[in-house]
Amino acid sequence: MATTVHEAPKIDFDRLPSQGSGNGGWRDLGPAGGDLRRVKPSSPPPASTGIWVGLAAITMTFAAFTSALIVRQGAAPDWQHFTLPSILYLNSLIIIASSITLEVSRRQIAAFMGSAKTEGTAPARWLYVTLSLGLLFVAGQTFAWLQLRSQGFGLATNVSYSFFYVLTVAHAVHLLGGLGGLVRVIGKLNHSVLRRSTLNATSLYWHFMGVLWLYLLLLLWMKL
Repeated sequence: MATTVHEAPKIDFDRLPSQGSGNGGWRDLGPAGGDLRRVKPSSPPPASTGIWVGLAAITMTFAAFTSALIVRQGAAPDWQHFTLPSILYLNSLIIIASSITLEVSRRQIAAFMGSAKTEGTAPARWLYVTLSLGLLFVAGQTFAWLQLRSQGFGLATNVSYSFFYVLTVAHAVHLLGGLGGLVRVIGKLNHSVLRRSTLNATSLYWHFMGVLWLYLLLLLWMKL
């Protein structure tokens, strides 16, 4: 009995529907035409929500500091009021300016990635400006601490000074984390591996540090 062998159907790959990425439909493997974009699509939701968990923890920490300050002031007959160093008000303008420059940078990078032009480098100039302003803020805080110490007002001088140092140093430490995030963003941008979610999370953290500082300054001005 004869056996009939059917020829395998031919597939016309030119007629297959395009997946829009030039790599068989898989994302983040490289776009069609070899144009490696500098900002990749957002990472999964857990990575994006992680920043909110961190901000919630920081909020609870400073809420506890605030509660302790208010309770201690009401129960301490030796509470000593003092004038805040004037550099702190200048620092407030600096950190506000840094939030503005960071937002300008974020918008410019988004516009760069949304344009069809592929030549040139991504605009990282305003990121460097933001980083410089952040370092200037930390330098201003250090100057305020040294100024108080030179006047004989150290950490153990009075409970009110203790709260001043604890609150401002704790904020500066968290701000250093934001500076590290900016350095990381700049590095990833220069190496063309920056994700949009990383940039947005870093911006959110930095803006939060600015708002937190304005709150602390108002608290210290009212209570100290």
